[in-house]
Amino acid sequence: MRLEVGCMIEMQCAQPTPLLLLLRPRSGARQWIARESYSLTPQVPATEHVDMFGNLCQRLVAPVGSFRIESRSEVIVSPWEDAGHGEVYVPVEALPDHVLAYLIPSRFCESDRLGSLANEVTRGQAPGYDQVAAISRWVHSRLRYLPESDPMPISASEALGRGEGVCRDFAHLGIALCRSMSIPARMVAGYLQDLQPMDLHAWFEAFVGGRWYTFDPTHPDQNKARVTLALGRDAADAPVFNQFGPPVTPTEMRVFVREMAG
Repeated sequence: MRLEVGCMIEMQCAQPTPLLLLLRPRSGARQWIARESYSLTPQVPATEHVDMFGNLCQRLVAPVGSFRIESRSEVIVSPWEDAGHGEVYVPVEALPDHVLAYLIPSRFCESDRLGSLANEVTRGQAPGYDQVAAISRWVHSRLRYLPESDPMPISASEALGRGEGVCRDFAHLGIALCRSMSIPARMVAGYLQDLQPMDLHAWFEAFVGGRWYTFDPTHPDQNKARVTLALGRDAADAPVFNQFGPPVTPTEMRVFVREMAG
């Protein structure tokens, strides 16, 4: 499938504001960037680097006043396979080195506090994919989705206590429960086809059977196409943008995902 995806963010800055953005998707096994454009208004010097998780990061200083960022990409995406049922748990000692970082507790995923709950949620499930699927279903049923709730990231335990949250909070809880079962799990931020209301979205991936599988406890329909922008241990590693200095809140943000012919 070929998708056109894009994001526009406009903000007002009271002083020069350093920004670190993660708004360019990267080609990989599940997506190929066929064409893209990226513009800054007004134009300012920007540099790009690849972070420790493989994300493309754009670094710049936004000037005083109105500042706009526009990113648009044509992406060829592979189907998101829902064929992982029965994929087995990989023992920690057999895991590849590069997934070990996704086993330990992180800022928003306190997996060291949720072991008893994870055992309860996954009771009777075969170790591996089926355990993760049970976790994802449980999070979907346990939390109430509130798209207009607190924009500040909260931890898995806080989301559990509140009983509600946004997609990022659903993902945090799913990740923390997986890690407490010694299953590597990571945050994914990006685009989801037909999301209503349209916005950037967050879900998680778990490593079972020797590869990463997608789970979305907020919108569990796996048949929708997805485009990954950023990966990380939790939302601290995969934000839309990081800004430094006095807080800057976007005055306008538009996101679109359109299927293209061919």
